[in-house]
Amino acid sequence: MTAPAPTPARKRAAAATPPATDPSPAAITRIVVRPIATPISLGFLGLAAATFVVSGLQLGWISPLQKPFVGLILMSFTAMLQLVATVYGFLSRDSVAATGMGVLTGTWFAVGLVYYVSPASATTSGGLGLLLLASGTALLVPVLGALETKVLAAVVLGTAAARFFVTGAYEMSGSSTWKATAGWLGLALFFLAVLAAFAFEIEDTKRKPLAATMRRGKGKKALAGSVQDEVAHVHEEAGARETL
Repeated sequence: MTAPAPTPARKRAAAATPPATDPSPAAITRIVVRPIATPISLGFLGLAAATFVVSGLQLGWISPLQKPFVGLILMSFTAMLQLVATVYGFLSRDSVAATGMGVLTGTWFAVGLVYYVSPASATTSGGLGLLLLASGTALLVPVLGALETKVLAAVVLGTAAARFFVTGAYEMSGSSTWKATAGWLGLALFFLAVLAAFAFEIEDTKRKPLAATMRRGKGKKALAGSVQDEVAHVHEEAGARETL
């Protein structure tokens, strides 16, 4: 039996229907998200080590002749840990943490380099003071961003910014008052950074928000929300969208 010839209406309907082998871009695009451990704890522990050692120098616990060795510690230990935290902060799609750790990485490396190359007779550096003032200002950017997601991280970065401001004032003026204030503020930052590192580490292990981290908004949803919440806007993020 011969099949009936297609009518003009059927021809138009067939032409308007896309073939099954021609899917839309949304159907063939795949975005791969790779789970990693949180880098925040590592970065905060590097910050704790740096501020503790520098406070020891500022408060007179160690001789000023140890300044070059303090510089080596800052460049080899702190800067390396925070550099890793910076890279994995970007890979984990957390621009606030990555920006904060990036500023800390560059600042502590610069402080360590100045300490290492400065002669023993040089107690302060105006250039370093200006850099610390600029770094403290730069840290306010991730601080404001973290206030919307992880308040504890904002407090730590804000305290680090204050420490840079006070230390910068000492480097610019040579005032013993600013020096002592920077040292004691550095110790407070040490305890706060260790507490934050512990809180974020426990939180990442338990896979649920802790009250100590004071998560809010997207920060809380990141641990308490569904998979759909996490990937709903991934196509709008840097690396997935067409342009930054």
